[in-house]
Amino acid sequence: MATATGSGPIRAILLRDDDDVAVAPAPIPAAGRVEVRGSTIEARAPIALGHKIAVRDVVEGSPVRKYGQVIGFASKPIRVGDHVHVHNLRADLFERDYAFASESAPGRNADAPRTFRGFLRPDGRVGTRNYIAVVSTVNCSASTSRYISERFRGRDFRRTHPNVDGVFAITHKGGCGLPFEGSDHQILERVLAGFVNHPNVAAYVLVGLGCEGAYAQHLIETQHLRLGPAPGKKPGSSSAPPRVFTIQEEGGVSRTVEAAVAAVEGLLPAAAGWRRTEQPASKLCLALECGGSDGNSGVTANPALGVASDLVIAQGGSAVLGETTEIYGAEHLLTRRAVSEAVGRRLVDRIKWWEWYTGVFGAQINNNPSPGNKAGGLSTIYEKSLGALAKAGSSPLVDVLGYAEPVGGPGLFFMDTPGYDPVCTTGLVAGGANVLVFTTGRGSVLGLKPTPCIKVATNTPMYERMKDDMDLDAGTILGGESVEGVGRRLFDLILDVASGEPTRSERVGMGEDEFAPWTIGPTL
Repeated sequence: MATATGSGPIRAILLRDDDDVAVAPAPIPAAGRVEVRGSTIEARAPIALGHKIAVRDVVEGSPVRKYGQVIGFASKPIRVGDHVHVHNLRADLFERDYAFASESAPGRNADAPRTFRGFLRPDGRVGTRNYIAVVSTVNCSASTSRYISERFRGRDFRRTHPNVDGVFAITHKGGCGLPFEGSDHQILERVLAGFVNHPNVAAYVLVGLGCEGAYAQHLIETQHLRLGPAPGKKPGSSSAPPRVFTIQEEGGVSRTVEAAVAAVEGLLPAAAGWRRTEQPASKLCLALECGGSDGNSGVTANPALGVASDLVIAQGGSAVLGETTEIYGAEHLLTRRAVSEAVGRRLVDRIKWWEWYTGVFGAQINNNPSPGNKAGGLSTIYEKSLGALAKAGSSPLVDVLGYAEPVGGPGLFFMDTPGYDPVCTTGLVAGGANVLVFTTGRGSVLGLKPTPCIKVATNTPMYERMKDDMDLDAGTILGGESVEGVGRRLFDLILDVASGEPTRSERVGMGEDEFAPWTIGPTL
């Protein structure tokens, strides 16, 4: 894979020998010469970075292939050298052969055992960060929760509590106006429980209004919430319930803030008592995410993340992929890697549910990519999905989880989530991911406390433009570096971040406003 050399032709990226299109690793002018398969073709129109050039003629109505898979169908005749995009490619429905569990492989062989420095919790999980959380049960207490966390900001706090990464607020727009004990109520409680029980959270307090539907005591009872034991204590040695502050009972916002601040101050000594120790890489739970994707996402950053994911799993760790709406049209590649037909069918069931769910609202599951994705070269949901799936590497699919359900055991998991980045990553982190890797071609800047978010750029021009927000440039693959090499560098970076090295989003303090639990039903 290479770019233009001197005045010679640009060598386009042909991902499979039988593909109908190649990817531009650099802008190609009209009439520019492009080298593909050792021969030269002429571009019939300007082709931007990450966009596609036809390498063979395709008749109208025929499938067009990239990654060796169908990415759409020609909406008009396509000639060699044409720019292939939304003007001549459409996303017709087509049948996929799920071939359940037919290609399940043992996965990558483990390299030498690797370690990182993390916080070993009493339940055996390992934190990569050490936070105290202020949890709002309802939007009505969101500002109050933020006021509480803001009292613990600044350099003085970190100087006096070097082992505590901070006090952060978990706020959201829900908690009331929802069917009591309905699906949205259950999801919200599962997400909140996933965050307060997260290995990256040492302690927490709950803050409510007092009259909300999703009230704190219900959350405590249904999710069996308890304060975790202090450092050095055995699991189950603390059965104390979490501290709850309700604005109506405390006598207003100011009194609630003062009471909760005092409670957090009381939790700080135990939180500060945790220390990083050497831990095996098997304790990593890696969340796989892409957003602001472009035509190079499936060529550079996503395959590199797939290598890193396989390396984590080979060490005995776990990785979890989400975004059901953005594997649509590529799900058959996962069902073939499922460890059993039952696991594969669970994935197909989620696809069918999404087809029904979107249809209820007069939408379509393939109403994608976004305008930004299209500007970056992605033409159909099938193309986007095939590129997104590269994040999952080659490991067998061991289970399919509901939204925010805990990731249990090693291996590759799939979690049913929307494609919208904040909602998806909220579910992945609630499931227990202690490191998040986010690939982006257009330049997404998401962070999500308490889990560090590593940003990987798919192309060098964007990386150079947004260096303050990107952690790794995978665009070097377009210049000749191997996917394997970048994937291994990413794996090393994951271990460094898990050991405490701050990510770019952490350096600028991002990660509280992106908390966004999935809302499925009506607001009442």
